[in-house]
Amino acid sequence: MRLNQGIFRIAVFTLLFASFLSVSSCFTMKYSTTGASIPLEAKTVSVQFFENLTRSQEAGLNQQVTDKLKDFIQANTQLLLINGTGDIDFEGAITGYTATPTAIVSGDEAAKNRFTITLKIKFTCEVKPEMDFESSFSRYEDYDADTDFETAKSLFTDDLLALLVEDIFNKAFANW
Repeated sequence: MRLNQGIFRIAVFTLLFASFLSVSSCFTMKYSTTGASIPLEAKTVSVQFFENLTRSQEAGLNQQVTDKLKDFIQANTQLLLINGTGDIDFEGAITGYTATPTAIVSGDEAAKNRFTITLKIKFTCEVKPEMDFESSFSRYEDYDADTDFETAKSLFTDDLLALLVEDIFNKAFANW
């Protein structure tokens, strides 16, 4: 009787293990240590040059955004970065690069200002179109009103762009 129970347990375990293997091979997502979920069929990625649609036309900002996104993708995926259009493609524009007063103390005098960068992104996944999206991303930093905008830009632009790139990556690959 004990022999039959042992054989039965082994048979059930083998059946469950085989079922697990066959079901798991049906999924077509690749996982990385960053939490990114990228379709296995996607081998290449492209990042189009960002257009600067802001009034200020900050020199070099579009190149900076484009490069930061490319660098982040290369550091966090195994996708091959190509010119042209890849299996996964990012297009974008800088739509906001502004300073606005946030804390008014008396009359129209501000105690704090807010530096905001806004990017509009179009993400296309040729191998899995249901992942496609168009979305805007904004990040800001508040600073004292006695700090001029040029200083605020030099202090905060890199950090804000890093946060924006991470937000874009998470929306594209971590279903954030």
